[in-house]
Amino acid sequence: MKFLRSERYAAFLLLGAAVLGVILANTAFGPALQGARDFHLGIPWLALDLSVGDWVKDGLLAVFFFIAAIELRHELAHGELNSTRKALVPTVAAVGGVIVPALIFLVFVRDPALAKGWPIPTATDIAFALGALALVGRALPSRVRALLLALAVIDDLIAILIIAAFFTTDLQPIPLLVAVPVILLFGWLSSRVRSAPIVALLILLGIAAWVLVHASGIHATVAGVALGLVMAGTSAGKTRHVLEPVSNGFILPVFAFVAALVTLPSVGITELSPVFWAIVIALPVGKLIGITGGAMIASALAGRGGPKGIPLGDIVAVAGLGGIGFTVSLLMNELAYDGNHEIAVEGTLAVLVASVIAAVIGVAITAVRSTHYRTKKAG
Repeated sequence: MKFLRSERYAAFLLLGAAVLGVILANTAFGPALQGARDFHLGIPWLALDLSVGDWVKDGLLAVFFFIAAIELRHELAHGELNSTRKALVPTVAAVGGVIVPALIFLVFVRDPALAKGWPIPTATDIAFALGALALVGRALPSRVRALLLALAVIDDLIAILIIAAFFTTDLQPIPLLVAVPVILLFGWLSSRVRSAPIVALLILLGIAAWVLVHASGIHATVAGVALGLVMAGTSAGKTRHVLEPVSNGFILPVFAFVAALVTLPSVGITELSPVFWAIVIALPVGKLIGITGGAMIASALAGRGGPKGIPLGDIVAVAGLGGIGFTVSLLMNELAYDGNHEIAVEGTLAVLVASVIAAVIGVAITAVRSTHYRTKKAG
């Protein structure tokens, strides 16, 4: 289980699952796998009628966002976001890394029916970005990882807000109102964990919150975020420790595999839609420009080069890795183009291509910076 906590192994598993999904989808096994993904597994008495793919996207990813919310709360309380000065650079950098890619996307995609995909290139994949940094950036100062982690966590928070605001359909207030006391009770009870029955009750409350949020019309992953934010500190830390290998070794690879089960379009490269090109350019380039620009602005506002004097080269390395969208970008793509299969397929392929490009750029810059620090240390 120890290797599943490694950021490097987690990134390899994520990439491997996505590549396997694309390969198998374009073989004789493709139709059967896609049929299994689209097979419905309903729970009538809970008014749930979801396909296997929906259970993965709405259910399993809720656990991933639950862990991300726990990490966000820890950073706000004890980590790199526990003061305004510390939070300034990663926050402004994250906002820049959302605005610039979205604008680039909208420059390429003028059709209003397709422009709703603007959130796709705004996400950073925590697992993949940190894995790439761990792979080639061991000689970098710890502040670089802290900046990337803080930026990615804030980026996920922005993604959650985007999902709640722009991908909510047919809002039902009653289930949402009922979910609030359930989530608060979960938070209160989490500070009083003394026995297995209380743990079981917490699990039941978590499931109830998820069902209620799903019934409200808000994307169900938001339930995971709310539960993670209200969970008591000690219990949250232990829970994250238990769930991290499950997320790295099962949840994220399964989602990547399912999301990548797309048949390659039989069109020439010039026939691909503007959505494809918008994502391929906006994710690696937009993130690089937006994060770097935002961090430089924040550093100038903070004075003395920003918190702990982060050099520009390190910021650019973080910005390069920040362009790896993957998990959340794939989710955004499915939400944005639900019902438009052809564009959704192109969007999925674009996210994979763009994330690989960003990984190459980010790893190259990080390797250069790592060499710089090794040389400096040796001298």
